Amino acid sequence: MWDERFSEPGYAYGTEPNDFLASVADRLPMGRVLCLAEGEGRNAVFLAGLGYEVTAVDASTVGLAKAKRLAAERGVAITTVHTDLAEFEIEPAAWRGIVSIFCHQPPVIRAALHERCLRGLATGGIFVLEAFSPRQLELGTGGPRTPELLMELDVIRCELPGLRFEIAREIERPVIEGKYHRGRAAVVQVLAAKTGP
Repeated sequence: MWDERFSEPGYAYGTEPNDFLASVADRLPMGRVLCLAEGEGRNAVFLAGLGYEVTAVDASTVGLAKAKRLAAERGVAITTVHTDLAEFEIEPAAWRGIVSIFCHQPPVIRAALHERCLRGLATGGIFVLEAFSPRQLELGTGGPRTPELLMELDVIRCELPGLRFEIAREIERPVIEGKYHRGRAAVVQVLAAKTGP
């Protein structure tokens, strides 16, 4: 499905970074940043442009090829990894930032992925997440139509024990990202820091 979507002309979600990520990017410590479910690379390329050493992970080779192309057009370098997030091993204590923007996974896969994110963050590292919440089903302006793929703040808190949540909210906001995210959306936003080993 994702190869098909990313094979369409242009960029499915645009070439500019996610608004929430852009608003908090200056809170990420400099160094290695991991972008999950990065698709066509808009967030990874943005962060690389700020000086981060970025690795973009996605299950779509088509999306990652476009991410590389976008990076070249912007004069930055990113590393891409083609993998299924259910099987992706995150290097422990290696990442200054982990970014999860609209990375919707089945609950069992998501919980295990978040556990690996916890281990993957270095002390002082930052986890950034934006995802659609269940109320998005009523709004219909993008995202999964399967309720179990949507995220609730209380569940995310439980899946990321030990992080210090500096931003943790469920809100409605306009999301205008390419042709597939268009209009008022119900989202959960998280910025959380790893304060210990």
